[in-house]
Amino acid sequence: MKFYDCATAPSPRRARMVIAEKRIDVETIEVDLRSGQQFSEDFMAVNPGCTVPVLVTDDGDSLCENASIVRYLEALYPDPPLLGTRPIDQARVAEWVWRAEFEGLISVMEVLRNTSKAMKDRALPGPDPVPQIPELAERGMARGQRFFKTMDKRLKDTPWLAGDAFSFADISAFVFVEFAAWVKMVPGEQLEALAKWRDACKARPSGQV
Repeated sequence: MKFYDCATAPSPRRARMVIAEKRIDVETIEVDLRSGQQFSEDFMAVNPGCTVPVLVTDDGDSLCENASIVRYLEALYPDPPLLGTRPIDQARVAEWVWRAEFEGLISVMEVLRNTSKAMKDRALPGPDPVPQIPELAERGMARGQRFFKTMDKRLKDTPWLAGDAFSFADISAFVFVEFAAWVKMVPGEQLEALAKWRDACKARPSGQV
């Protein structure tokens, strides 16, 4: 397998943490997003969508989304489980992954892609130009702060977002919380359960990748 990564981008970090949790030795190829390497002919042959992460399987298939990458690796390397084992656990993981993406990660992307000078006309990922909309950045900041509070409320009742076990839901939410600092979106000091959970995520070997 080959893993196309970018050390500074949040999306491939999710896949990188899955690989670390499952202790898989994978050849890693760094893609320099700042220089536009994702738009090169060589990389577009791997992923025409021009995004990372990408996992190329031993059979040569390209998996270009975190959802497909984690499911594939979970099937090949079920220990430790990151998508839940019991039906209710699997359902909770799916629920909180979706919330971490829709309420969390997308909110940060709204702020970053609609304010960064480096992303002028790149408000959405991919090869097509998309203009920035400043109002979306304001909305994104508010959405992210709401999700911090939602997470804190959940984590007062359970050690991990999906229940008693660390999962891909925690990976997705942890990457959101870490990435949010890039746009000065910081959880309030009163969110103590969130802070405790964040420290627990950082303490894992995957929290350092």
